[in-house]
Amino acid sequence: MLKDRSRRDFIMAGGLGAVGVLVQRQKSQNGQRILYVGTYTSGKSEGIYIFTFNESTGELIHSNTAKGVTEPSFLAIDGKGRFLYSVNETTEFKGKPTGALSAFSIDRNTGALSLLNQRASLGGSPCHVIVDATARFVLVANYTGGNVSVFPIRADGSLGEATDSVQHQGAGPNKERQEGPHAHCVMLDKSNRYAFAADLGLDKVMIYRFDEKIGKLTPANQKWAQVKPGAGPRHLVFHPNGKFAYVINELDSTLTAFNYDSANGALNSTETVSTLPQGYSGTSYCADLHFSPSGKFLYGSDRGHNSIVVFGVDGETGKLTYIEHASTQGKTPRNFTIDPTGRFLLVANQQSDTVVTLQIDQSTGRLKPTGYMAEVPTPVCLKFL
Repeated sequence: MLKDRSRRDFIMAGGLGAVGVLVQRQKSQNGQRILYVGTYTSGKSEGIYIFTFNESTGELIHSNTAKGVTEPSFLAIDGKGRFLYSVNETTEFKGKPTGALSAFSIDRNTGALSLLNQRASLGGSPCHVIVDATARFVLVANYTGGNVSVFPIRADGSLGEATDSVQHQGAGPNKERQEGPHAHCVMLDKSNRYAFAADLGLDKVMIYRFDEKIGKLTPANQKWAQVKPGAGPRHLVFHPNGKFAYVINELDSTLTAFNYDSANGALNSTETVSTLPQGYSGTSYCADLHFSPSGKFLYGSDRGHNSIVVFGVDGETGKLTYIEHASTQGKTPRNFTIDPTGRFLLVANQQSDTVVTLQIDQSTGRLKPTGYMAEVPTPVCLKFL
């Protein structure tokens, strides 16, 4: 449990068919979307918070809370919006040294969640989860476990027994944070053929072939991509055109760009840039990164500096150009998301218990406050339905 706490607190001292499609279209026409907020329940939080989001103004209104699950920090939703999956970021589950995963069905009228089942994640402190493109498998990164596990999705949305689990090996130069492997995220490329696990403890992005038929991971020809020693890779995203990948490095507050060869899953680093302003000497750790839907802008969060850094992206070369730092109007911006219209960026300020809506300038990528702020205890992850 001590390892789990040190990671979290380090800088803080059933098929829907046409009916489901119709409901989704009606909500889009009405200008309302559902937002889920994953949290840590070790404080005042009661679970996963559910909000309605106004696409015109950026306002959030709390509608419901899914209670009864422990530390539902990171969330994922299947492509059809039927099921939600949450990590349970603990180091013990049913008396065993592991975290867990929870599966929920989604009420498409209200967004309410109903717990289907839970599975041991096969590693401590699961901190990232995704659903593959076929909606047949869930992949999870276990932080203190230092591994990645794969689980099948049953017809009713519940999780079956794991189909695979791969263990990372090694350590990094930072004795406090890199004493062993720490898988921090797992992502799939657009083809659903290759999986990438950013391991903060190893300073590597591990690369696997993913068999979408049986849910197995095997090392790719290029087994990993290296970042600077001590950088601490945390999260990875692909450019919408699929030609480039970007990794945000938690420990040294940098962002590394890669050219991506989709034929064999290979990553080739091209540049590394700072996420902090020139001359900044305070303590800060990166967290999350996302593209605008257009692919013209890349955003990253800085915890400590408490900002979102904005870069312009050259769609031909992948090169980054600094635009600005925008205040998150709170402390410890752990995770953020961009709404499906691309007009708003919502940020989860973990230490100040707020989710803040910022407006995106479509031509420049710059951010400005909307004045809308929702109170949520220890918000960690934001996911739109």
